[in-house]
Amino acid sequence: MSELPVVRVGSLPGAAVVLLRALHDALDLPLPGLTDADERAYHVLLHERASQARVILECVLVNGHDLGPAAERLTAWTAEQPVTYTPWTDNRGAA
Repeated sequence: MSELPVVRVGSLPGAAVVLLRALHDALDLPLPGLTDADERAYHVLLHERASQARVILECVLVNGHDLGPAAERLTAWTAEQPVTYTPWTDNRGAA
C-alpha cells in the first residue's frame, strides 16, 4: 500500500485554500446553549450547512466546477444562515 504524498496548505492553489476555508467556516459552529431550543437550532443549522457543503463538494468533485466560484457560493450560503441560537459559554463557576 503506497503512502499519499505530504501536501501542505501553503502549496495548494489559492482557490483550493479558499474552498477549504469556506468548508471550515460553514461547519465550524459554536456549541449551543443548554436550552432545548438552542440545541434544536444548532442541529438544524448544522444539518443545513452540511447539506450545502455536500452540494458544493459534489459540484466540484463530480461535475468539475471551478473552485473559486464554488467557495464564493458556499460563503454566501453560510452568510445567509447565521447563528441565531445562544452559544454555550463556560463561566468556570462564576456567577
